[in-house]
Amino acid sequence: MILGGWPFPLDLRARAPKLKWFHQRPAGASNLLIGDLWGSDVAVTTSRGAGNTLAMAEYAVAGILHFAKGLDRALTDRAAGKFDHRAYRPLMIEGKTACVVGAGGIGLDVGRLCAALGMRVVGTRRTPLQPGEPLPSGFSELGGPADLDRFLPDSDFVAICCQWTPETTRLFDKDRFALMKKGSILVNVARGEIVDEDALAEALDQGRLRGVVLDVYVGEFEHLPPARLWSDPRVLITPHISGASDDERHRGVDLFCDNLRAYLAGRPLHNVIDWDRGY
Repeated sequence: MILGGWPFPLDLRARAPKLKWFHQRPAGASNLLIGDLWGSDVAVTTSRGAGNTLAMAEYAVAGILHFAKGLDRALTDRAAGKFDHRAYRPLMIEGKTACVVGAGGIGLDVGRLCAALGMRVVGTRRTPLQPGEPLPSGFSELGGPADLDRFLPDSDFVAICCQWTPETTRLFDKDRFALMKKGSILVNVARGEIVDEDALAEALDQGRLRGVVLDVYVGEFEHLPPARLWSDPRVLITPHISGASDDERHRGVDLFCDNLRAYLAGRPLHNVIDWDRGY
């Protein structure tokens, strides 16, 4: 068994032919796609739901507030060396609708914080609520993937928090951006591949979005963000730091220890990757 972090050896299965179980501290599974563990007979577990979910939720809310309150204009004014008071168009947060795409560990915290600010919160997850299952704290409605298109036209803020899988690759494409409420704000704290960046740039060119906050982008570990997005004042891009804070609450090692006890006792492990599902 191996407890790993980021990055991990791409040929780990070949180098450790007797390996039975690998646990990675990161919450997502997409980094494993390029290694030889993916689809192998090795049991692979992740720290899904045990990361710094609250820090990431606070980042998402901060991103919403950055553009909702017009703080982006302050940067433009500073660069121009003068104020343009009429260009500021602050929004009242209370009463607005926030859509959480992927109401898992991160998404549940995003929804709770948005509700605490007075927003109406709707969301999606892989499986809709089952009969008798209570709504998560702060959510007024929680649906399945098919409900996303119904939620987008009424959502002032959209937070992408879902796993990157074949089903969510370029989930936000030209058609989805066309469905989004004009003047809405998009925040992505999941994976860059969930957003079609060309379609995003077109939506910005069309003036459909008030602001975009990206903590991730396609190829983030290989190159800088696309210049077309990074140079746009309506786009705020950070280098995958939404989970960082001065208060370390990552419970990945605790989850590994729980799984280790289960492994030694012959019990099922938590957070085993389903290769077909993608996480």
